[in-house]
Amino acid sequence: MRWEALFADLESQYEAAARLADDDAVAELAEGEIASVRLADRLRARTGDLLRLRLRSGADLSGRLVDAAPQWLLMASGERRILVPLEAIVLAWPLGAAAPRTARVEQRLRVTHALRALAHEGIRVQVACAGGAYAGWLSRVGADHVDLRTDGPEPGRPETGAVVTISLAAIETVSTA
Repeated sequence: MRWEALFADLESQYEAAARLADDDAVAELAEGEIASVRLADRLRARTGDLLRLRLRSGADLSGRLVDAAPQWLLMASGERRILVPLEAIVLAWPLGAAAPRTARVEQRLRVTHALRALAHEGIRVQVACAGGAYAGWLSRVGADHVDLRTDGPEPGRPETGAVVTISLAAIETVSTA
């Protein structure tokens, strides 16, 4: 009888240790999964929903999330479309869980791809950046900058038709008029 009790006790200790090890493994896997989640994945999970952003300038932006890629997102505010580089986002809410990873092609879409599409279509845009807001047409998109052909004189602004070069790192939003 004593042996049976001893073996039963050992068996229950082993089962408890195994459960504890399983719980630790599950917790470690969950933590690893959370650590691999990117902001773009959480934003993409909100596609179609209303979202609020605070940009590095302190400006707030709200609208419906149309699309999100690893480097940028596209929001709609009425008829206006706003391209936002993820680097410009300080806060975003409300966010929930992450969406599944995107297809390999979507993961490679950089903000420059979206800007080149706007330039190719000849769409008038407004570029908000650290140095102010400029309206006009994108005429060139480089690896780390854009050229914008301005469309109107404003006090302290380039003359009509001047081409200004804006660093991509300085851009907060690019919106359609």
